[in-house]
Amino acid sequence: MIAFPNIDPVLHLGPLNIRWYAMMYILGFAVTYFVIEKRAKETKLPFAPTDSGDLIAGLIFGLLIGARLGFVLFYKPGYYLMDPFKIFALWEGGMSFHGGFIGVLLVALWFCRKRAIGFLDLCDMVSPAAPLGLALGRLGNFINGELWGKPSTVPWAMVFPNDPTHLPRHPSQLYELLTEGLLLAAVLWGIRNKRLPSGTMLGVFIAGYGCARIFCEFFREPDAELVFGLIPRGMFLSLPMVLGGAALIWWAKMRQPSSPISGEVPAIAEGA
Repeated sequence: MIAFPNIDPVLHLGPLNIRWYAMMYILGFAVTYFVIEKRAKETKLPFAPTDSGDLIAGLIFGLLIGARLGFVLFYKPGYYLMDPFKIFALWEGGMSFHGGFIGVLLVALWFCRKRAIGFLDLCDMVSPAAPLGLALGRLGNFINGELWGKPSTVPWAMVFPNDPTHLPRHPSQLYELLTEGLLLAAVLWGIRNKRLPSGTMLGVFIAGYGCARIFCEFFREPDAELVFGLIPRGMFLSLPMVLGGAALIWWAKMRQPSSPISGEVPAIAEGA
């Protein structure tokens, strides 16, 4: 067992106090902005100089609203139905990746309609930034000492200060940081300039996140209410992502359009 690095969850910057979790969101948005700027220069999309700022502003809105509503609807609908005003109590915590992902997709779809940009092309362009933001979010979870793992005897198990059982547990937040975050980011960054059909990068992100999240759920302390009394909600919501991401990759390969993201892809000959 190793000691939990008991970091103050509040970052003190002179007279300004900000929670590390909120700081991770801010850093995640900053990283996403710079990745979008870099990717926009690498691609052939009709991206105006001001589009990066407009897009990131929309993505922030979609992520925050979607993540909060996703938590309300997916995890505690009964609780918030009894007291709807609690939905706005963001300081009490409660954000869902799956809800945030839906919110981001809706904003991207709206942005593409306004700018006449291909939806899948834009998603392919932005996809490498998403795991980096996820990694920062999981680091924020770790600093907060929340979303810990199952009891364990592994040498790197930790006792989390907010855990009333005081049992050594898997630092599952760090597992998610490494798999959903850094590993998936490395994969997407490594294939970003390959000759891939439109939608492939998005499919790899969706399926990759789903696989990583399902893997990590085996080590994470399950939610109080299991789906069908058996499956953690995070695992249940990730299963469609694996299937949907794989289907998108297959569909993109069969469709084989030209991609302004990763170069021209040869069309499939008729009758092949």
